[in-house]
Amino acid sequence: MTNLQPSGAAAAPESITLHATSRVLEIAFSDGAHFRIPFELMRVYSPSAEVQGHGPGQGVLQTGKRAVQIVALEPVGHYALQPTFSDGHDSGIYTWALLYRLGAEQAELWAQYEALLAAAGVDRDAPMPAPAHNGGASCRA
Repeated sequence: MTNLQPSGAAAAPESITLHATSRVLEIAFSDGAHFRIPFELMRVYSPSAEVQGHGPGQGVLQTGKRAVQIVALEPVGHYALQPTFSDGHDSGIYTWALLYRLGAEQAELWAQYEALLAAAGVDRDAPMPAPAHNGGASCRA
């Protein structure tokens, strides 16, 4: 996966709404931008080390996340949100700048994700492979 570390500061959010039925996070920013970010997009581009890896080229392609829900959403200071997803993933911290980028670049990010799936020869709805035994390390996808 591509590293999504945002550059520069983003506008602050003015409103944040979770829509469980449509599985989107609706977020309006102080600069007038308004986005509806699918939970699946947030999950497959999680900024956590479990998804992005611990260095360049170590990202883990996420599959089977179409129906993922956000079951909890916690603020992190005054700069981010930390969602808990229905698949148990809860270690990604989504800064305002990252949420802005996910919203503003949705089309490009979906295209990139689809290209990665095609290159890997897997379907978007394929279940995640079982993790290989890693000597007790605690990272999980």
